[in-house]
Amino acid sequence: MLKSFRFTDGFLARQARLVCDTVVPYQEKVINDEVGDCAPSHAVANFKNAAYLNKNGVMAENGEFYGQVFQDSDVAKWIEAAAYSLQIKPDVCLEKRLDELCDVIADAQEEDGYLQTYFTLKRPTEKFKNLLEAHELYCSGHMMEAAVALYDVTGNDKLLRIMQKNADMLYQRFVTEGAEGYPGHPEIELALMRLWRATGDERYKELAEHFINVRGVDAEFYDRESEKRNWKIWSGKTGDLKYRQAHLPVREQQDAVGHAVRAVYLYTAMADIAAVTKEEKLTEACFRLFDSIVKRQMHITGGIGSSRIGEAFSVDYDLPNDTAYCETCASIALVFFASKMLKLKRSGSFADVMERAIFNTVPAGMELDGKKFFYVNPLEAIPGVSNVAPVYIHARPVRPGWFGCACCPPNAARLFASSANYIWDTEDGVLYSNIFAAGELALDNVCISVKTDYPFGDTVTYTVKEGSARLGIHIPEFTLQNFSISAKGELADGYYYVDARAGDVITLKLDMSPRINRTSIKVASNSGKAAITVGPLVLCAEGADNDGEVFGFTLDGEAELLLEKKTPAEIGGFGNAANDLGKVYTVLADGYELVSCDPEALYFNEYREEKRRIRLIPYFMWANRGLNQMRVWIPVK
Repeated sequence: MLKSFRFTDGFLARQARLVCDTVVPYQEKVINDEVGDCAPSHAVANFKNAAYLNKNGVMAENGEFYGQVFQDSDVAKWIEAAAYSLQIKPDVCLEKRLDELCDVIADAQEEDGYLQTYFTLKRPTEKFKNLLEAHELYCSGHMMEAAVALYDVTGNDKLLRIMQKNADMLYQRFVTEGAEGYPGHPEIELALMRLWRATGDERYKELAEHFINVRGVDAEFYDRESEKRNWKIWSGKTGDLKYRQAHLPVREQQDAVGHAVRAVYLYTAMADIAAVTKEEKLTEACFRLFDSIVKRQMHITGGIGSSRIGEAFSVDYDLPNDTAYCETCASIALVFFASKMLKLKRSGSFADVMERAIFNTVPAGMELDGKKFFYVNPLEAIPGVSNVAPVYIHARPVRPGWFGCACCPPNAARLFASSANYIWDTEDGVLYSNIFAAGELALDNVCISVKTDYPFGDTVTYTVKEGSARLGIHIPEFTLQNFSISAKGELADGYYYVDARAGDVITLKLDMSPRINRTSIKVASNSGKAAITVGPLVLCAEGADNDGEVFGFTLDGEAELLLEKKTPAEIGGFGNAANDLGKVYTVLADGYELVSCDPEALYFNEYREEKRRIRLIPYFMWANRGLNQMRVWIPVK
């Protein structure tokens, strides 16, 4: 839907504009090492050095590989984000720079189609000997996605042809020649499905299915691979096969386990393939794994992968707040997975999960100015402890400008730049509105204008300007029991179906009342606590709004929550970067402050409770005002 939908205003429009105006230019400078106050990238330089080596047969001066083994993927994701940005905001100069970068990538590609600068520059004789760790197929996958995006938006097939050559080489190796193996980090599987749709070459779908089908079948593959080499990238050990979802064939896997991003990229491809093949066992596995995530292992913010150890899923109901990992990339992957699940079953529950991530964890992963980023997204920040004490060392309370492992920043950019693909989609003759966003959708058979302030408003108005369509409007779970719509239709599994034609104006009213949410008693971290939401937004209390202190507050569960709409300037402290947000929801909550009679006492039994009111803001806005206390789950009585 990227080419058919034009944003007008609202939050997702703001995020898309931010990507175009700030994030893509900033990240272009970062990957070209033109920003001096953040971690070096050297990502583009690796491609230039590989190109020089291929052309001249010798290394360039200072031509060694620098960075993570998967450093190429930062360039790929940036290209993808930049390509999508061109659909939103055409830029001839950016398009020219992208084309020139494609030339560099073409020169870095080896004659047989191989493309990964780490091995070209550092281990030219060791290709495909460390699928466990080396991310060769992962990097190919991300560059395939970039190639498809650039081709779809601009028609430029230069990178597409490069990646077809790469995919042809991979097909020859793993299918025609029958080489053993599958990627330690899933990603190429979903990318091959995109490449198949863009080119129509059935071999790419076949290769995607191959990697799915062989995964976990031979539990000893990685051990045999390790025994054949005398080098490693990290530990070099196979370790727990659950970490890379290789412990069982995919159709037999029962629970979401291991590295969260790897897992959910894999599940996304599984769902995509299942939707095409209609295979029952693969479909059942997708539903089982989705339920494992959202019913037992997902934070209220849409964060997944709660454990720092392995950036991984932990066990059911282990959902800590202060040490939560919740990698930004994992929530982005969850959006991908949920969107593919909609193709297996049109249920509002999948759209609910998409917007939970899109309105909470994913935007929290990027500062409002678009130039600082979170890799980890905790639900509680404790100055002096977070990112200081060993157990909390990963949980930064402020965003840095870049990372040595910089997978998340360009990932967030590509998601927001392509969000139209998740807002709308079509299937079996029905036009689906999955996420509310202001703009205009123009298809061959219908043109629809949408006006809304969502998620900071309770009204969505669809005006059918031309044509007609069977329209399926997602009714979010939070308002299913209390909504009104001006058109006659039918509600089925979280979607309201309407036959719409030119001249129709359909007005939907949502219940955006603040809600107090509790957790299952199985989640010990949230025992006696509550989280406040407004529509799809999770709110948090931050010290900047509450005299610096939020940890002594207990919510009065019987008191009324006061909903207000304020600009960031009215809330205070956000600076100019937040001015274009407009008015956002905030909540004033009444409760009690615990005051010790001896402020220096570690433990005490003499205290008093004073009435107090605190303000809560949307979670995605936290950590934009310097170092602060923050918490989502608040004690309640």
